[in-house]
Amino acid sequence: MSNQINIGMIGYKFMGKAHSLAYRNMPFYFKTGKTPVLKTLCGRNEQEVKQAATNWGFQQTETDWKKVIEDPEIDLIDIVTPNHLHAEMAIAALEAGKHVICEKPLALNLEQAIKMEEVARKSGKIAMICHNYRFAPAVQYAKKLIDEGKLGKIRQVRATYLQDWLMDPEFPLTWRLDKEVTGTGALGDIGAHSIDLARFLIGEITDVVSLLETFIKERPTGDMVQGLSAKKNQNTEMGQVTVDDAALFLAKFENGAIGTFESSRFAGGNKNGNRFEINGEKGSIKWDLENMNLLEVYFEGDEEGLKGFRTINCTEEIHPYASAYWPSGHIIGYEHTFINLVKDLFDGIDNQTQPKPDFIDGLRNQEVLHAVEQSSLENSWKSIDTVR
Repeated sequence: MSNQINIGMIGYKFMGKAHSLAYRNMPFYFKTGKTPVLKTLCGRNEQEVKQAATNWGFQQTETDWKKVIEDPEIDLIDIVTPNHLHAEMAIAALEAGKHVICEKPLALNLEQAIKMEEVARKSGKIAMICHNYRFAPAVQYAKKLIDEGKLGKIRQVRATYLQDWLMDPEFPLTWRLDKEVTGTGALGDIGAHSIDLARFLIGEITDVVSLLETFIKERPTGDMVQGLSAKKNQNTEMGQVTVDDAALFLAKFENGAIGTFESSRFAGGNKNGNRFEINGEKGSIKWDLENMNLLEVYFEGDEEGLKGFRTINCTEEIHPYASAYWPSGHIIGYEHTFINLVKDLFDGIDNQTQPKPDFIDGLRNQEVLHAVEQSSLENSWKSIDTVR
């Protein structure tokens, strides 16, 4: 059996770049039983996808995603497309005997997510969802502190994910603002990360009550270019925004904790403000993606006069994943969260064990997204209905 895993990536924009870098760099830092090979990059625009393949190191390109899945040389399908394509592609790949990693949110809606998880479970293949923020060493260390009981019983979480790139009313109407393509707006785009982090750190959410708001309801049409930038179409056509610009909800957790969640792409001055604070009976922790190496920790048991948050630079060998990189204090960045995720993915393929977060995590997150949407529509508390 070959120790190489040939990758077929479908999509080549923002997340394609992040994933490709992770595959290229992971073997430099981590020793795994399987080695990634950037085999085929797929996209509809032949010229653009060829340029991306050259930049990122893929061996070949394709414009028909079905041919990538049918290729017997491809072992792993990486899906970095808009959300409405996730289900069809992932199901086809799993049924063809491929391992799959899929960008978040798992699906366009709950119905699709249920089917994806079912097919993944029956396939016997590795199926992972890309919630990369779990893989910041500081977040992993926060999980360790919680699991060891250092914070005691968890009582509250405050989670915010704030951006400001949509504040300009002239920003074009792209796929991220079309419900038929993306499912939800700020809720699924960035709020899904907060939901996943909360579930990872604290446990399952049981009930929610929410408010979703669209501030600018009509925009000039256009297309995403790279990252979070876009260009207008040459005509002056306007289109309706059909997703939320901001989402807020309260949550109850299975273990008795409560939480507040806020996601917005209209929070001026916040470029990528993914933050949480967790309060327990013995202490608290804070984390901010924009200072992702740092974890703020407070312990109630400290002596009087010294009580207060201390800042831990989670780059020491004791901190999860950190020993693969640089000496203590030599910080790592956003791209390393993907490298750490890919390391676990390849360990899972090698050991034939399913790494987390998997498609059941994607489904649980989708169940929360669905309940938040329904709560806003019905203006009432909604319980999370789990499938299995």
